[in-house]
Amino acid sequence: MILIADSGATKTQWGCVNRDGTGRHDFFSQGYNPNYISGEDIIADIRSNLPQGFDTDAVEAIYFYGAGVTPMQYPFVEKCLRTVFGKAGEVFIAMDTLASCRALLQREPGFAAILGTGTNSAMYDGCNEGLNVDSCGFILGDEGSGGYLGKRLITDFIRCNMPEAVYKIVGKELGHSNEELLDIIYTKPFPNRFCAQYAKFIGEHLDFDPYFPALVEDAFTKFFQRIVTHYPDYTKYSFNAVGSVAYHFRPILEKVVERFGMKMGVILKAPMDGLVKYHTS
Repeated sequence: MILIADSGATKTQWGCVNRDGTGRHDFFSQGYNPNYISGEDIIADIRSNLPQGFDTDAVEAIYFYGAGVTPMQYPFVEKCLRTVFGKAGEVFIAMDTLASCRALLQREPGFAAILGTGTNSAMYDGCNEGLNVDSCGFILGDEGSGGYLGKRLITDFIRCNMPEAVYKIVGKELGHSNEELLDIIYTKPFPNRFCAQYAKFIGEHLDFDPYFPALVEDAFTKFFQRIVTHYPDYTKYSFNAVGSVAYHFRPILEKVVERFGMKMGVILKAPMDGLVKYHTS
């Protein structure tokens, strides 16, 4: 059987399936961005989240797609995986952008994006990821992502840059003082996950005050201004995206997509179904 992994900044979805596409079952573990986690922790977490009775020796091949997994980190991730799945013959490692391309477009060329906890995008030639305008990660970029939405919400709260009614409910939701929020973001692990958790809160309050949909629309606008528009002839392609932020904020996203001259394409909450189809077809 083969094992397919989609590892984002927050969680990893594993799909275990036979080569002919039968007998599929999924399980989840935490996200394994190698910039934030050690090899020992990756190995321990995979083992602790394997389904009861899972036969690791039965895994013949692994296809691992990960956020933050650059080519220089492929050997590191492969070593972790081979430690757990010692009988696997093929271990394929790639960035999560290739996962989005293959899940959304299969073997057709086009444009694909990730809008989840983090952001990424790429042009796709039908087999491999091509041109990539770097999202620059949580600290420098990730415009349009859940992490970016939460970061903006917290920044506006600390600066009191929101209507009074909004300030009250946001303060209740955050549950921390300004000093505590800054300490969490600058000194604690996984600040991207901390900020991204508030994307759900934003989505639940879109009708509460115009501040919330304006915040989301501005985040998507900056994603286009700073990333998408830097792809040559980007308006020739449909806009395809995978991720919870793209999925849950689709109406606002579609408005921005059309404003920038693109047509809405495929939007998936998660790429696993598409990846299983790609690797078993």
